[in-house]
Amino acid sequence: MLSTVITLAAEAESEPAVHPYVIGAVTLVLLMVLLLAVVSFGGGREHS
Repeated sequence: MLSTVITLAAEAESEPAVHPYVIGAVTLVLLMVLLLAVVSFGGGREHS
């Protein structure tokens, strides 16, 4: 049974469920939001 599932999975067309550009765009937006949060958190503080 397991070998049948593995064979069917290997023969299936491997098209990504989510487009790679969507993953990249979401990651970029998340990192930019985190960067803005860090910059705004330390905005009024003096450097030591």
